[in-house]
Amino acid sequence: MSDSPTLARLCRYPVKGMSAHDLESAALSVGKALPHDRRFAIAHGSTTDLPPDGGWAPKANFVTLVNCAKLAGIEAAFEPETGHLTLRRDGRQVARADITTPLGRTIVEDFLRAYLAGEVRGALRLIEAKEDAFTDSLDGKLSLINLASIRDLERVTGHPVDPIRFRGNLYIEGLPAWAEFGWTEETKVQLGKVGLKLYKRIGRCAATNVNPQTAERDANLPLALRRGFGHFDMGVYLQVTVPGTVRTGDTLTVS
Repeated sequence: MSDSPTLARLCRYPVKGMSAHDLESAALSVGKALPHDRRFAIAHGSTTDLPPDGGWAPKANFVTLVNCAKLAGIEAAFEPETGHLTLRRDGRQVARADITTPLGRTIVEDFLRAYLAGEVRGALRLIEAKEDAFTDSLDGKLSLINLASIRDLERVTGHPVDPIRFRGNLYIEGLPAWAEFGWTEETKVQLGKVGLKLYKRIGRCAATNVNPQTAERDANLPLALRRGFGHFDMGVYLQVTVPGTVRTGDTLTVS
């Protein structure tokens, strides 16, 4: 067994704010997010400043866990090959449609409007990103979470913390806790054969308070981070500098 840090889990979130999809591998391109990550988002009906060409927009335009914990109660599975999104509640399918088409988006929107009635502003819309994914940061396309840092946070909270609360793409095992906060823009990071560089640390908000299993706000993780470590940060945003395919089990090297 290698003592080097490795990629323990690889995740994307096809619909912003909804459930994670685990991957065994993914092709990464320079300047791009994980393929199909945050490809879709649920826009508030009252939103007026979305780019008409499907370009990137700030998260305040969208229904997310920070403003709607109930969203975590739906399991969302997206099939890139067919464009179909399947929604399940308590294991039962409640909607399925090709959300790359106007009709398919309408079907999903109708379900979400009923399910989230009273929780959202106006008649929500499911929209698709044409170029840039609807990540929280325009320039930070890929997020890395150090699982040792989460375990150190658990020491402060006194209870387990599901890493998915932080909605990362790359979950790394084998790094010392908080080692990622010692990286700079000059630090060379390589995952398998893919080259990466630091963009910035990720400040955390109330979205992390939502339990992804129960859809309940049962913690205050920003407060725990502040009290335990003097900051609100968990994880870092990275940018791809050398393209290639990453796979779970790949070794992470830092120099």
